Amino acid sequence: MRFNKAFLVVIILVLMSGSAAAQEKSTGAIKGKVRVETGTPSGITVIVRRGEKEVTRGTTDKNGDFLISRLQPGIYGVTLRKPGLSVGTMEEIEVKAGKTRTLGDRLILTIDEGTIAFIGGSVFTAEGRSVPNAKVELAKILEDGSVKKIDGRITTETGSFKFRLAPDPAKYRVSVKIEGVDPISKDVEIDGPAIYRVALSLPPRKP
Repeated sequence: MRFNKAFLVVIILVLMSGSAAAQEKSTGAIKGKVRVETGTPSGITVIVRRGEKEVTRGTTDKNGDFLISRLQPGIYGVTLRKPGLSVGTMEEIEVKAGKTRTLGDRLILTIDEGTIAFIGGSVFTAEGRSVPNAKVELAKILEDGSVKKIDGRITTETGSFKFRLAPDPAKYRVSVKIEGVDPISKDVEIDGPAIYRVALSLPPRKP
């Protein structure tokens, strides 16, 4: 009796293996690599569809790679989505039985400026003149009150600067350091996608 059960299990496994192999030969796959303008390419949703109808979906790994398998032969479209990034699409992708269609690494998603936050502003002297080439640092204020530096900029010829951030609620500190002048800073609270402006006026230079 035990022999019969073991034999039955072996038969089932063989049949399942044969079925999977047959399915791989009768279906195809799509693979590719997604690059992003900024941030990480992981966690991008890859939607495979026929026309406007979704067939299946997957996600990119930490390197931006994805593989969508077991697709019936035919013509497909691909939509790429991730919060904060523009939506990417590709059409007329032909999938053949037993083949993997490679899309390469030409899939690039840019920042969707309507879904992110900006901290922008200008640096001025005590007399009100713009300050070019000033070092501006951006730090995140953590819940325990500590500060973690996350980015830096050099002001333009007109003394301006801009940082792009996730729109999640958070508090940041913008600081300016110039030789011969006491450093100054201002705190900015982010509560959604918008442009948050700050003006930093430097104190008079030390004698």
